[in-house]
Amino acid sequence: MNTPDPDPVLSRLARVRADLDAAAKSAARAPADVTLVAVSKTFPGEAIRPVLTAGHRVFGENKVQEAAEKWPALRADFPDVRLHLIGPLQSNKVKDAVALFDVIETVDREKIARRIAAEMAAQGRRPQLFVQINTGEEAQKAGVLPADADAFLAACRETHGLEIAGLMCIPPADQPPAPHFALLAKIAERNGIVRLSMGMSADYETAVQFGATHVRVGSAIFGPRDYSSG
Repeated sequence: MNTPDPDPVLSRLARVRADLDAAAKSAARAPADVTLVAVSKTFPGEAIRPVLTAGHRVFGENKVQEAAEKWPALRADFPDVRLHLIGPLQSNKVKDAVALFDVIETVDREKIARRIAAEMAAQGRRPQLFVQINTGEEAQKAGVLPADADAFLAACRETHGLEIAGLMCIPPADQPPAPHFALLAKIAERNGIVRLSMGMSADYETAVQFGATHVRVGSAIFGPRDYSSG
C-alpha cells in the first residue's frame, strides 16, 4: 500500500469539492445533494487519517477484508464515518459486509440479495443498499443487465423484503460515460429510486449533470495507486 504526502491529498480533496460544487450549481442542483465518496482502496490508514482530520466522512472500499483490516481503528477515532462497499461482493463475505459497511452499492444477483436479507435480520443492521447495473453489458463486469433491472429490483423488494435506496454503475472505460449515466437515471426513475452512484475521477462532473447523488472519487484525491502491494 502506498502512503501519499497529506498536503497534496488535502489540496486535491479541496479541488474535487470545488469542482463538484461548481458542477452542481451549473446543473441547477444544490451542492449538498451530491455526496463525495472518497475511494480509499489500497491506501493504508495513515494515508486516510489526514482526510478524516480535514472533516471528510464518506469513504469507499472495494474489498471487505481490506476494509476490515484498516477501518475499525479509524472508526474508533472517527465514529461518524460512513463506509461504502463499491466492489463486487462474494457470498462468503456477506456476513462481514453487513457488519462493517453502512452502504453496499454492489447488490447484483439473487443469491447476494437473499444472503443480505438473512444477515440483516440476524445482525439487526440495515445498511443502505444500491443495485449495480451493468450499463455497458460487459461480460467481465459485475452488475444486472439493463433489460433485467426492473425484474431484479422487484425481486429484491417483493421476494427478499429489501429496501433498495439507489443504483450504481461503472461505464465502459472506452465509451463516453454520458449515455450510461442517462440510462441509469432512466432505470431509477421508472422504479422510484432517487439515489444514483455514478461518476469517478475522470467523469464525476459529467455524472453530476445527469443526476448523480454519489460520486466515487479515488485517484483524483489520493493520487495514483500502487497495485503491486495488493
